[in-house]
Amino acid sequence: MTFCIGIKVREGLIALADTKIVKGDERLTRAKLSTTSLNGNHWWLMTSGLRSVRDKTVTYLDQQLESQNQSVERVFELANAFGTHLRNVRQEDGPALAASNFTFNLHGIIGGQLSSDFEPRMYYIYPEGNWIESSDDSPYFVIGRTHYAKPILDRLLTSEVSLAKATALAFLAFDATRASVTDVGYPIDLIVIHANTRVMSKRRFEAAELGELSNWWHQTLSTALDNFPTQHFNSLLNSYE
Repeated sequence: MTFCIGIKVREGLIALADTKIVKGDERLTRAKLSTTSLNGNHWWLMTSGLRSVRDKTVTYLDQQLESQNQSVERVFELANAFGTHLRNVRQEDGPALAASNFTFNLHGIIGGQLSSDFEPRMYYIYPEGNWIESSDDSPYFVIGRTHYAKPILDRLLTSEVSLAKATALAFLAFDATRASVTDVGYPIDLIVIHANTRVMSKRRFEAAELGELSNWWHQTLSTALDNFPTQHFNSLLNSYE
């Protein structure tokens, strides 16, 4: 399975993706977060679903970007192009995949800031090729394993939090997912794009590097549970007396 999350806040964009792939008895590491530079500006793509569909769609998109005379200047144009090629791949490969009991289930997140974007932009692309854009009241997208990440994000993430706190929440969303399933795990790829400078930074983290953060969070939660005010439940807890 997959865990990919994109977050947009006032200060910039964050993308985080795991790299674990489970195929029967095999445990593989494959990048699920790719980056591209266009005229000195940056955008990234994350997908969940069939890898063959992703690779074919990205190949068509790359071919278009290499051959078109007019340069792409806004991230939504990339979302449009990716969606168009995704629909083409569905027409080409959908019947054969369905005949083999495979679901055409590619979901994507595209983010970045190109030359005519006055701020970073982020889009969620559905398997049908249509998309929605992130907003102040919807500052994150998650694809793949989504259920375990949402509670902490819905409680604490807003478009006004700092880039540092948003990065922490992206990690904690991944960590909650990793702790609950066996097919999401390290290493993770993390990208940060700063809105004020357009600078993009990318790094891969191994479990040994971030394990202390997981331990710290676990201990913090344990301490909070120890200090949780249970007096409201005393009539139930002391009912044996």
